[in-house]
Amino acid sequence: MFRPSYPIETERLSLRPFEPGDFDAVYAIHSRADVARYLPWRPRDADGVRGALEQKLTRAELIAEGDALNLAAVLRADGALVGDCTLFWLSREHRRGEVGFIFHPDHHGKGLAREAAEAMLRVGFEGLGLHRIIGRLDARNSASARVLERLGMRREAHLVENELVKGEWCDELVYALLRAEWEKSRG
Repeated sequence: MFRPSYPIETERLSLRPFEPGDFDAVYAIHSRADVARYLPWRPRDADGVRGALEQKLTRAELIAEGDALNLAAVLRADGALVGDCTLFWLSREHRRGEVGFIFHPDHHGKGLAREAAEAMLRVGFEGLGLHRIIGRLDARNSASARVLERLGMRREAHLVENELVKGEWCDELVYALLRAEWEKSRG
């Protein structure tokens, strides 16, 4: 079992497990069409957010491959929950993971997604001992692609019409970073 020491602190964020009282903040993010635009789900209503939050409440530790850490990104300055970041444990044998993030649009363009994703990479490489972490995204999501590139991840694949999402064939980009590259970038 792997459970990080919480909260995980960055310069401006605290990453912590979700709590039942986070409903309003999660709803404010997950109910927006502009947030769900490049995600596999449509904007969530209250019941959809309740279900998503119930799942997030169970994702504070990794017990077996296939599990995920799903953490609330909270501003250290005022305690506002502004994002949702995830580290999936894809394979024990191959020591692979995947990072993902969603932030409220009011907080886009401030480097917070990069800061949170960098912390999740650190957890994956330094805490869980992963060898390789990927990031997958809709090819139209240029803002998230820039975040992954700023983290030093390289684009390894452009999969054409790879997934049927909300009735539309979508291209998918795959970015990746190896632990050795992570360590080298950290000096």
